[in-house]
Amino acid sequence: MNLVDFSSSSLSVLPAILALGLAIITRRVLLSLGLGIVSGVLLLNDFSLSASTFYLSSLALSLFVEDGAINFGKMSIVAFLILVGMITALITLSGGTRAFAEWAQSRVKSKRGAKLLAAFLGVFIFIDDYFNSLAVGAISRPVTDRFHVSRAKLAYILDSTAAPMCVIMPASSWGAYIITVIGGILVSHGVTEYSPLSAFAHMIPMNFYAIFALLMVFAVAWFQMDVGPMRRFEYQASTGSRLGDEECGGPSLDDELGIEESSKGNVSDLVVPIIVLIVATISLMIFTGAQTLEESGKAFSVLGAFENTDVGTSLLYGSGMGLISALFTVFKQRMPLPEIGRTMWIGARSMFGAILILFFAWTIGSVISDMETGKFLSTLIQGNLPPQLLPLILFVLSAAMAFSTGTSWGTFGIMLPIAGDLSAATEIALMLPMLSAVLAGAVFGDHCSPISDTTILSATGARCGHIDHVSSQLPYALAGAVVAAFSYLVLGFTDSLTLSLITGFFVFTLVCMFLMWLSRRPGKLA
Repeated sequence: MNLVDFSSSSLSVLPAILALGLAIITRRVLLSLGLGIVSGVLLLNDFSLSASTFYLSSLALSLFVEDGAINFGKMSIVAFLILVGMITALITLSGGTRAFAEWAQSRVKSKRGAKLLAAFLGVFIFIDDYFNSLAVGAISRPVTDRFHVSRAKLAYILDSTAAPMCVIMPASSWGAYIITVIGGILVSHGVTEYSPLSAFAHMIPMNFYAIFALLMVFAVAWFQMDVGPMRRFEYQASTGSRLGDEECGGPSLDDELGIEESSKGNVSDLVVPIIVLIVATISLMIFTGAQTLEESGKAFSVLGAFENTDVGTSLLYGSGMGLISALFTVFKQRMPLPEIGRTMWIGARSMFGAILILFFAWTIGSVISDMETGKFLSTLIQGNLPPQLLPLILFVLSAAMAFSTGTSWGTFGIMLPIAGDLSAATEIALMLPMLSAVLAGAVFGDHCSPISDTTILSATGARCGHIDHVSSQLPYALAGAVVAAFSYLVLGFTDSLTLSLITGFFVFTLVCMFLMWLSRRPGKLA
């Protein structure tokens, strides 16, 4: 298939900009993504209708079939979403969500406590960002609903604890992937001072966006810093005019979809399936990674297992075990099988919207890859630049790339090797700061992007409208990026992590004071 080469053309960013702009303006995500896909397909095929149709059909088929077999990587995520939807619905049917909300209400005494509960859960469940967003959303949503926390606020908490935690934890799917990429970069440039793991560990305190995004979550939860669209959503939720679900993607399962909660439920009906889901998924990640190590003749280690784990298989079978546990909670109450089957269908159906958006996001991701948007953006840093500015420039460029492509992992794959090459050619001492800047920028851009799968899944976990989540999270993501930018500027010129962190905390304090001032200004709220 002969595609037009856009690697050196500014037109390579057109499909991404079109999809992003329309999504924000029209708030119709599927239409916007669809038009972005069509524009890219036509450009790549020089506006040939037959070639474009064949190319688009091939892209659609590749979502389901790859190399003559089922595309297990993508289909396992789809199955995971469906199974998590079923688990959530069964927990609702068992009365577990109501019982947990009542239990938490007796112990969580305030709206602030409900938000902090969600934030702490987001920090502790760091094994995978997909799993984090959906599992923490299922656990926290009953509590935040009871205390009239808007679904937009919950989605922000989920999104801003998931990826930032995963990207700084070596024992996560993200950490394992990044360590593997870093290992190749160190070898290619003859760097023997660090092992891949020790390099990753040294980069953790340099990942300024992740650090300050996490701190921002707790500051927002504690000080009630509601700015931009978030202020309106929180006001509507707190006054009862809207609980935060109507404006964020429809009423809850039990209100709208006809699930009648059992009066016999208890806290264990919610906690046990979630624990089974977590423990089974982590155990399977270690098990599948250990199998890969054994097949390659390598000695077992926990980190090695996470580096070589099969995330799709682990999520699929872990959620399957969670579903079995959730079924047990309703079977023990002797509920009729037709009601159980109907509830499982309701749970699966509740995920169809998110799955459809994911399919469109995956497709436009392939189009953007063929447009070579990443290669064009990477050329923007070519030229005579002071080495001290490179961490900041890489942070900004990685953010732009992740925002445009909707993938932090794809940005890692493109930008980490570029950062390694640039540091080797300019100042090798800046290699770790430059690699850290790529990680931070990719997470920031991914947070802001409406076509990011983690953004979609955070909205799904909170049952919040997709664009409502994007628009309400944006001010906080930008605030964290400002702090990170100042920190990378200081790090580049001083090569001092201590001074960079001090600068970051100082700017973070000023930003929080500004956000608190904004949140207390009079203005239209309804």
